[in-house]
Amino acid sequence: MEVFAEFLAKIDNPVHRERTEEVLAWVTKTFPTLMPKIAWNQPMFTDHGTFIIGFSVSKNHLAVGPERAGIVHFSDEIVQAGYEHTQQLVRIRWDHPVDFSLLEKMIEFNILDKADCSTFWRK
Repeated sequence: MEVFAEFLAKIDNPVHRERTEEVLAWVTKTFPTLMPKIAWNQPMFTDHGTFIIGFSVSKNHLAVGPERAGIVHFSDEIVQAGYEHTQQLVRIRWDHPVDFSLLEKMIEFNILDKADCSTFWRK
């Protein structure tokens, strides 16, 4: 989690900082083989040099970016969880709980789907 310390320190709202730290710690613990890093001023996790999932913070929500393929694959479950999404990210409002089982499925999907991927992003 040390890699994310500076990013977390810049989150002014303590509730937002705590939630973000909780999610990042959960990913680190649940998927210890993923590489945590900061890129484009956002915390993310990679596997063999390819993007798996990223996060960003806004005033109203924690954004989760599993790439477009992850959004398409889990669109129904994202909506059922009560989250809004775009083509690139899922918005988890600060006043909504994090559906860790859905997050786990998205990460597992990307790890498996990108096992043979040699680029950072899908082509």
